[in-house]
Amino acid sequence: MEKKGLLNTHEVAELLDINEKVVYSLINERGLPATKVTGKWLFPRHLVEQWLENTTINYPKATHPLPPYHGLLIISGSNDILLDRTLSFFNTHHPDHMAVFGNTGSMGGIKALRSNLCHMAASHLLQEDEKEYNFGYIAEELTQMPAVVNFCKREQGIIIAKGNPKGITGIADLSTPGVTIVNRPLGTGTRLLLDNEFKKAGIIGDQIQGYQNELSRHLDVGLEVLAGRADAAPGIRVVAGLLGLDFIPLRWERFDLIILKDRFFEQGIQLFLGLLHSPGFRDLAKDMAGYDLTHAGEMVFPGEAG
Repeated sequence: MEKKGLLNTHEVAELLDINEKVVYSLINERGLPATKVTGKWLFPRHLVEQWLENTTINYPKATHPLPPYHGLLIISGSNDILLDRTLSFFNTHHPDHMAVFGNTGSMGGIKALRSNLCHMAASHLLQEDEKEYNFGYIAEELTQMPAVVNFCKREQGIIIAKGNPKGITGIADLSTPGVTIVNRPLGTGTRLLLDNEFKKAGIIGDQIQGYQNELSRHLDVGLEVLAGRADAAPGIRVVAGLLGLDFIPLRWERFDLIILKDRFFEQGIQLFLGLLHSPGFRDLAKDMAGYDLTHAGEMVFPGEAG
């Protein structure tokens, strides 16, 4: 049987195995995802499941810890066009080393770091105050605060077809009948931003055509719009520019690299971070709109932002 997209109070209480009265306190005190429609609380199942996972505090230790650095640099987390180019740049610039990437989304990257499956995590998770990134999610997942280094700032928004044939001007228009979107998976910073924007606009994502159609890369959602299979997609400006599509900006975001402090000075990590200060790295982004490298390579934590 297909899972219901929206749960009522009784159903979410059964899912969490708690009394219905406790559900209301979790909404107010612990941020249980919920929306009120005609006086009734409704709970998007996927957001409840994500909330449950994110509030887990006890994890088993990794049984096979990542071995000491021996030439293979593993980065996991959020997908990004410039990061892809930088990995290739690293491999060309340092032929005795190899950098590889696991596209797991921002939360997946932090969880991989927690499980000792990667050397660095790439993340851009917007916090509830909409001013800071990543720190709250890091605190929930990791027992000690890691080093956080800025990779770039990039512009997030809505990718739409050239000429905007559906007349989309903002988030609210995505709920217009006849508009189809394509989405990014749960755990990605882009999906988190989209769901936050829907929540502020009073829109239930599950009711939008294509909301459950999830693709793992920014380029893939752009290609769906280019092919005409979707009218809009959450994504970064650079994809719209590369594919000749139009773009509605939402915000500039900070995209960070997260590194456990006991690995920070390993050779591969230092070689990669060193490239972020090089003219060659800056050249990678010079033909791509939607990036700001002003603070690339700078320590975010420890630092003022931390």
